[in-house]
Amino acid sequence: MDNRKTVKEIDRRSFLRSTAAMGAGLAFSPIIGQAKAASADTINVALLGAGAQGQVLMNACRNIPGIRFKAVCDIWTTYNQKRVSRTLKAYRHEHNTYVDYKEMLDKEKDLDAVIVATPDFWHSPHTVACLEAGLNVYCEKEMSNTLEGAKKMVEAAKKSGKLLQIGHQRRSNPRYRHVYDKLITGAKLLGKITTINGQWNRSKTACEDLGSPRNAAMDQATLEKYGFNSMQQFRNWRWYKGLGGGPIVDLGSHQIDIYSWYLGTNPKSVMANGGIDYWKPPVTEIAHDWYDNVMVIYEYEVGDRTVRAFYQTITTNSSQGYFETFMGDEGSLVISEAAGRGIVYREAWVPAENWEKWVKMGFIKEPIEPEEEKSAGDAVLDVRESPTPPSYDIPVTMEGKPYHQPHLENFFDTIRGKAKLNCPAEIGYETAVTVLKVNEAVEAGRKLEFKPEDFEA
Repeated sequence: MDNRKTVKEIDRRSFLRSTAAMGAGLAFSPIIGQAKAASADTINVALLGAGAQGQVLMNACRNIPGIRFKAVCDIWTTYNQKRVSRTLKAYRHEHNTYVDYKEMLDKEKDLDAVIVATPDFWHSPHTVACLEAGLNVYCEKEMSNTLEGAKKMVEAAKKSGKLLQIGHQRRSNPRYRHVYDKLITGAKLLGKITTINGQWNRSKTACEDLGSPRNAAMDQATLEKYGFNSMQQFRNWRWYKGLGGGPIVDLGSHQIDIYSWYLGTNPKSVMANGGIDYWKPPVTEIAHDWYDNVMVIYEYEVGDRTVRAFYQTITTNSSQGYFETFMGDEGSLVISEAAGRGIVYREAWVPAENWEKWVKMGFIKEPIEPEEEKSAGDAVLDVRESPTPPSYDIPVTMEGKPYHQPHLENFFDTIRGKAKLNCPAEIGYETAVTVLKVNEAVEAGRKLEFKPEDFEA
């Protein structure tokens, strides 16, 4: 054994655990130039799962200093692995490629962290193996397609003492954090939150089954070894039971997670309605397993009141996209991860001066007063109608960062000892319990109750 290398590695890892300074490590930037030498605060990362989401996460790391990709693991060598490896080489990231994650963990001895972006049913075995290998893990949501798998992940994180961040990236989004810290818990601008609405509507073209590039299909033996019966299932795993959870899990998980975060509690019940209404033959060649349209109602107990929260995801129409609306007795919030969608409405009965100090403090922008309301044609405005409330923009944006970058920054900063995880394993588990119950409620056709102990991993 090379003792000099051992001492150097111990020093580097010790620095990563204790330092509070970022240093000037290699930046994975879009400018191709001579690679800088790795410094003590460089974090060596492996990408496990190089599909569409893995590529999104890799690209989100491009402006984060000190991140060096050392390995890529993906079973689709002729497409996913090849594309990502080519990109990393262009940015001077010397790395190895693997098909078997166990081989990667056995051979790569200089890793600090792994980004897991494989299909949901692989999250638990992949994450547990990485944690047991002594590595910190950033795992995409949904945490797992089963609660048993998610619980194993929590247990492995506790036992290993390593970090496990779940990819609910809104929890690190500066606009969402500003709203929670300054408007919800600070100024309490909404008053008592009484109702929540949310949606993620996608058009038909955004939900069509993915095909395979010509001459790039995997052989049947490889597919079956890793849990797929065909390229169709491999490319569209989110739609199949045992692999993913359908749109309500894939999309709804992000937003339903915010419901519990902003309310400060988990739901007490859920009822849902949905079905395979559209995505079946002849629209698709092979029928999907999971529901394409789902509508959900949660009940939360918050202090002296019940808060009802509605959520829907549909896959045939993109009207109004995706957003969340929190309604209180003094104001309403409309917020979205989408750019430019963050606004607060003051109920007309609330005196304007009550919000003026929050404008001066920079919590919200100057109000936009509604135009004078007029009757439509010969119709007379009903006396029961509430006047249109004035609106206030939220003065925080992503400043051009990709959606996932702040959450990855939080993960890497925590490795360096500069921060705490915004979505650790325990929080990810609570969201998994909340979201996976929806498909169960659709199948049961009735309200299902949660018990407090359900959310304890």
